[in-house]
Amino acid sequence: MLNILRRIAASSLLAAATVALPFNSVLADQLTDILGKGTIKIGVPENFPPFGSVGKDFKHVGYDVDVAELVAKDLEVKLELVPITSKQRIPYLSSGKVDLVISSMGANPSRAKSIWFSHAYAPFFSAAFASKDLDISSPADLVGKKIGVTGGTIEDLELSKSLPEGADMKRFGDNAATISAFVSKQVDVLVTGNTVAAKVGMDKPELKLETKFIVRQSPAFIGVKAGEMNMLQWVNVFVLHKTLGGKLDELSQKWLGQKLPTLPTL
Repeated sequence: MLNILRRIAASSLLAAATVALPFNSVLADQLTDILGKGTIKIGVPENFPPFGSVGKDFKHVGYDVDVAELVAKDLEVKLELVPITSKQRIPYLSSGKVDLVISSMGANPSRAKSIWFSHAYAPFFSAAFASKDLDISSPADLVGKKIGVTGGTIEDLELSKSLPEGADMKRFGDNAATISAFVSKQVDVLVTGNTVAAKVGMDKPELKLETKFIVRQSPAFIGVKAGEMNMLQWVNVFVLHKTLGGKLDELSQKWLGQKLPTLPTL
């Protein structure tokens, strides 16, 4: 009887080990495979400047492209950029066409059913922008100022909740009209997304545009294939390292013309 019990116990342990090994292997497979192959495929925006677009020399450039290059450099592997559209981000990651997605992607519960997300790596936010000569740091400082915003946008809806009495909010029909009003000095403050403001700042450096306060945070996260725990942990350490070392702040100032704000974590 004792021998029978021993055989049963040994069989149980073997079965448990057989089940556990593939699971652990799956967790380690992607990172190990990437290091073994010496190549990583990263999906970046096809045409969404300043995060990713084709430059003058027909090479992809942008914030996300620079982050992808840093990932490959830290892994000490060759980078294969895969330009993708917004709709391709999750399918390409889930099917293995790319190893990571670095494409200005926001995290939400629906997407999290299909893929995993790293800590935030890039600023994507709506804010109040104005000349650095104006002393503005909160909605309260908008009293007596003319504020330009595109009507019906998230910026309009969010700022309207905290707009003080005495502030003059002027709503325009589209972003082009809002920007034109700001550039022509019909309004003192531009309320828009940071990517829009970055383009205005680069096109019109004489405006001395800077972020005054954030209206709404919508940061971007790196997409990781579901189940790849080792890859996710490595990416999170990577993001932390580049944040603390100031590299992500350098990229934010390079591509967005703004300091990197404090980014939330998942």
